[in-house]
Amino acid sequence: MAKKKTAYVCNDCGADHTKWQGQCTGCGAWNTLQEFVVAASKTPAREANFSGYAGGASDQGVQRLADVNLNEVPRFSSGMQEFDRVLGGGLVPGSAILIGGHPGAGKSTLLLQTMCHLASQMPALYVTGEESLQQVARRAQRLGLPTDQLNMLSETNVERLTRTLQQHQPRIVVIDSIQVMHVDGVESAPGSVSQVRESAAYLTRFAKQTNTVLFLVGHVTKDGTIAGPKVLEHMIDCSIMLEGSGDSRFRTLRGIKNRFGAINELGVFAMLDQGLKEVKNPSSIFLSRSDEPAAGSVVMVIWEGTRPLLVEIQALVDDSHFGNPKRVAVGLDQNRLNLLLAAMHRHGGIHLGDQDVYINVVGGVKVSETAADLALLCAALSSFRNQPLPQDLIVFGEVGLAGEIRPVPSGQERIKEAAKHGFKRAIVPKGNMPRQPIDGMEVIAVDKLQQALERL
Repeated sequence: MAKKKTAYVCNDCGADHTKWQGQCTGCGAWNTLQEFVVAASKTPAREANFSGYAGGASDQGVQRLADVNLNEVPRFSSGMQEFDRVLGGGLVPGSAILIGGHPGAGKSTLLLQTMCHLASQMPALYVTGEESLQQVARRAQRLGLPTDQLNMLSETNVERLTRTLQQHQPRIVVIDSIQVMHVDGVESAPGSVSQVRESAAYLTRFAKQTNTVLFLVGHVTKDGTIAGPKVLEHMIDCSIMLEGSGDSRFRTLRGIKNRFGAINELGVFAMLDQGLKEVKNPSSIFLSRSDEPAAGSVVMVIWEGTRPLLVEIQALVDDSHFGNPKRVAVGLDQNRLNLLLAAMHRHGGIHLGDQDVYINVVGGVKVSETAADLALLCAALSSFRNQPLPQDLIVFGEVGLAGEIRPVPSGQERIKEAAKHGFKRAIVPKGNMPRQPIDGMEVIAVDKLQQALERL
């Protein structure tokens, strides 16, 4: 009998440990180690060879860096411009793509729509391990998708799956999901750390050697991260997250990792009866404001990936009835909110220490860049004074602790995007002042927080 080895792997970072312990020494997380048993023999994921595949890539051996072929890798479209944007321009042969999201976000719906579209152009296979073939067929019928070209397979064993793939030779494969796949020789249940890691390694190796586009559907944990070992995200080429709350019909697709394009790209979709429909002008969704001006509302321009996006930020400042005023930020960093309120008190003379401050980004958008600092303070001041800001005003800029207004990247592109949507005035950092005037746009450049508050 082969000798067995017991290992303990961290779910967050994938670090191996010889014995169980409460804290992972790799990332410092607590209670994240899981035990699994690995046979001493080599696993099939490292022994598999798919060189006989018709579309396989040949081993070119050692090459000089100057002799590497720099011809652009051919891409093909997924059928949705928003999906292609997040992927970096389209699908790359031989790439492994991991798509995650909460249950009900629309992962299977998005991939089923994509596969039904691509099946008319190339051989495609949809592998389902969680749902039956009848369930997938009913969903496709409900969405009104063409079903005469897409091949389906219900399988959870990786070895049998790859034998089927070698026989049919599809150019694009969807695995729904990686948590239910298992590899022979790994003595643990499907969904465990070892099974997810070995299954992903086996399938990724197959995709690389056969130039097959591989989609892996991954579950997420309570905190919104991909379930399984952290090394799963290192194996694949592209990691994207489909986000959206159950009470909203809009879904956002965000790129977290991409070896073939820019990260943090954002695609917006609307969940309808016919499935996910792409929204080509997302700014129009987040700017559905009321006709009458309201205090505490201002529009800011954020930068998502390679394009600007106009969103509305709302603030509510009210008297605190308790000894400890509340600070609540939805869509923004709450620690950043406390920092900015202190800067406004010190350099702007606006004291909100005895006020409850609530900040919300309309539409469920999560803003992580500092370009929203000035807009946040303007909205808070507008609510505190109960004075509405002009409807045709946009604001962006980073606020420093010394009260200075710092420039942000792509400032001129942000102003031009706002002008396209009919905005007439803009308060921007002095470093983002356009060199040439923009038609129909009055740009107010400021370099101090006190100066910006006075212009309001």
